[in-house]
Amino acid sequence: MGSAKKSSAARTARIEEMRRAEQARERRNRILVVAASVVVVAGLVAGGVVLVRSQSDDGGSSAADDAKSAGKFVTDADGVRAWKGTLGREHVTRSVDYPVTPPVGGDHNPVWMNCDGDVYEDEINTTNAVHSLEHGAVWVTYNGDAPKADVEALAAKVEKTPYTLMSPVDGQKDPIVLTAWGHQRTVTGAADPAVDTFLEKFVQGQQTPEPGAACTGGLSK
Repeated sequence: MGSAKKSSAARTARIEEMRRAEQARERRNRILVVAASVVVVAGLVAGGVVLVRSQSDDGGSSAADDAKSAGKFVTDADGVRAWKGTLGREHVTRSVDYPVTPPVGGDHNPVWMNCDGDVYEDEINTTNAVHSLEHGAVWVTYNGDAPKADVEALAAKVEKTPYTLMSPVDGQKDPIVLTAWGHQRTVTGAADPAVDTFLEKFVQGQQTPEPGAACTGGLSK
């Protein structure tokens, strides 16, 4: 019991430290956004270079997207499926044909979904959610077979946990799935001990490509 309390306290302290770092980063980002806006406008006036580049980035086929996310799942002893292979990290504005549902990484939209304990009642754009995973968030998803009581209990847990988000994904095979960048696990319900274990390990875990990156200031719906 004492060990569990120490672990919870350490996690709370880590999350608070990340929140403070995120707030400082957001202040810096606001300054950078203003400066970047000036550069973008200058570029557009000079000949639309930014626009041309964006159109070029939007090109390409879904086959190319698949190639950037080639690999397969390998199930670890703890029941977590780890993606063994490549996961693209390009910013794109087109849709992406991810090899698994929900996706565990890959090319994604430049804007992330807010993931500061955000619960979405409707499906969200997967390319925005994948960007949240890149920032170290855990994405809790469910389909129509998930019991209402479990959905409500998980939503309450997510709302209390920074660097998490939750939404329905009708196309997923299992009723309830937890996803982090490159990792995924099915759980039996809100009371499954694997829920807390997954959150403890993967919220801003070692798998995070961009630790400490913002989970606010993105899309909220």
